[in-house]
Amino acid sequence: MKLHEYQSKTIFSKYGIPIPKGRVAATAHEARQIAEELGGRVVIKSQVLVGGRGKAGGVKLAKDPAEAEQFATQILGMEIKGLPVRKVLVDEASAIEQEIYFAITNDRAAKKPVMIASAAGGIDIEEVAAKTPEKIVKLHIDPLLGLREYQARDVAVAIDLPREQMKDFVKIAMGLWEVYKATDATLAEINPLVITKDKKLVALDGKMMIDDSALFRHPELNEMRDTDEDAPAEIEARKYGLSFIKLDGDIGCMVNGAGLAMTSMDVIKLFGGEPANFLDVGGGAPADKVAAAMRIILTDPNVKAVLFNIFGGITRCDEVARGILTAMDEVKPKVPMVVRLVGTNAEEGRKLLENANMITAETLADAAKKSVEAARQGK
Repeated sequence: MKLHEYQSKTIFSKYGIPIPKGRVAATAHEARQIAEELGGRVVIKSQVLVGGRGKAGGVKLAKDPAEAEQFATQILGMEIKGLPVRKVLVDEASAIEQEIYFAITNDRAAKKPVMIASAAGGIDIEEVAAKTPEKIVKLHIDPLLGLREYQARDVAVAIDLPREQMKDFVKIAMGLWEVYKATDATLAEINPLVITKDKKLVALDGKMMIDDSALFRHPELNEMRDTDEDAPAEIEARKYGLSFIKLDGDIGCMVNGAGLAMTSMDVIKLFGGEPANFLDVGGGAPADKVAAAMRIILTDPNVKAVLFNIFGGITRCDEVARGILTAMDEVKPKVPMVVRLVGTNAEEGRKLLENANMITAETLADAAKKSVEAARQGK
């Protein structure tokens, strides 16, 4: 789950990371009032969960409250990469001397968090990483020991941070590490972390991504979710506790188990098909949950066939088959359904489905082939 800039920076400030004075506004009039309170130049920043806001015209510097209102009117009427701008952040403008990139994220290969910093911060950090990777400094953090102050100082030295900012940088680094841990973040990013003309370090922008699997521990963060970026089907799937990600193919997938779901998608591609989604219904899914999953899959007009791949370990396959048939009666799909059942009472389950004129298979390879063939015939 992504957080907006204003949400991320609010969390940063709770952990001692300095941020500019400012507040979020939902109307141009509110933006003017905030600019008046700040009493000077302000930056009007669109709050959408995509990059490239500045290049799209979603970030503007206003010299006075009247111009702040004018810019807020323009930005609040925009769409950036297909997402509507519903709020703007009105921040006190900073006199910038230097921009630094600074973040903590997951390094899955190393199985550790990694701190990343660069003296070449700002909006084109991806270009810096691609063209001059030597300007990017990385330091892995032992998850048991945590970030040590000497490590933060090592990073500061590696990016040639001026000596007078060293102490403040260490405080910010330790604060960002606490943010990362406390929120179960997969990314806590400051870009840019700026040195101002009066030699202070300020987190001018902020970005956070939270591990969805940990949100049960953070109901206050879950309430911050912005669903504008999510596909309607993904929003619906969350209501039923389904793990669903929409893709671009034409074979819908309903599988119990994330690893089995990934394997099913791979085998579909092996036989020349394209999966339309990732969907894990979990173990022991009741008929109403299966029906909800089917409705979600079938909202995609590209779907020409659906593959069920069910391993009946905890749940008996004949019970799964009855659940599928109940869901079929409710949803009444108009595309072919291919079902592969393996596990306890698999034969009984397949007979129930065959009697209902569904396509069955004993192996995943056979099921994938039949799904691809059915999808091609449906085009």
